Amino acid sequence: MALSRALVTFVLGLALSLPSAAQRAGQPAPIAGLERQTWTVDGVERTALVAAPPAAMTDRAGPLVLVFHGHGGSSANAARTFRTHELWPDAVVMYPQGLPTAGVVTDPEGRLPGWQQKAGDNGDRDLHLVDAMLTWAFDHYSIDRAHVFAAVHSNGGSMVYLLWSARGDRFAAFAPSSSAFRLEALARAKPKPVFIVSGQADPLVPFATQQLSLRGVLRVNQAAADAQPWSGGATIHRSSIGADVVTYIHAGGHAMPEDAGQLIVKFFKEGK
Repeated sequence: MALSRALVTFVLGLALSLPSAAQRAGQPAPIAGLERQTWTVDGVERTALVAAPPAAMTDRAGPLVLVFHGHGGSSANAARTFRTHELWPDAVVMYPQGLPTAGVVTDPEGRLPGWQQKAGDNGDRDLHLVDAMLTWAFDHYSIDRAHVFAAVHSNGGSMVYLLWSARGDRFAAFAPSSSAFRLEALARAKPKPVFIVSGQADPLVPFATQQLSLRGVLRVNQAAADAQPWSGGATIHRSSIGADVVTYIHAGGHAMPEDAGQLIVKFFKEGK
């Protein structure tokens, strides 16, 4: 009897440790509440994981959030890291998937998925993806167009800064993490509320570079240089024109702190 129980335990343990059929096929395991959506953009199939509450199918308009992964990441990574669809179940949340893209700091060969860094890069394929996603979301769900947001990490942060400069009129606020605003994009940006996450020990995007970017954002948003306490260790630079800048500066490196996703949702909700 003891041998039988030991054999059953071994078999169950082996089954639990084996990869699923999806994982063996090279596909990520599904995430509850998210469905894969596809579009053909500039002749290329593009995808995103989408979460939509039942209320989004009614006449009651709600918020929309686009969440971008970092270079080498995936839409599933972004969903698990930010957890926006869990933290804000009343929002339609879209986690797009990047294409192989040459990185600035890593992956110069462009073998890993990422996002365009500047206007005109790669035929603006990622700006066109965002255009397609927004059009699709507005057609399929009841979206309050005054409450559309974008959050991102790392290379995804560069993409959101690009959205700010090139598509800023379509978004209410932004939340980049571990990234910096390029000067040419900053020059075209109009004031927008923003939540910025920065690591003081970031080995990929130096903290000094991120601070330089922050100073540029404060100028654009006409926000105070001095910050006041906000929430959860974050601080707020009050803007004279309503484009407040919240900064979450942590002692860590490039990775986004676990509580950053919750603070970003709080920031977006307060702007709502």
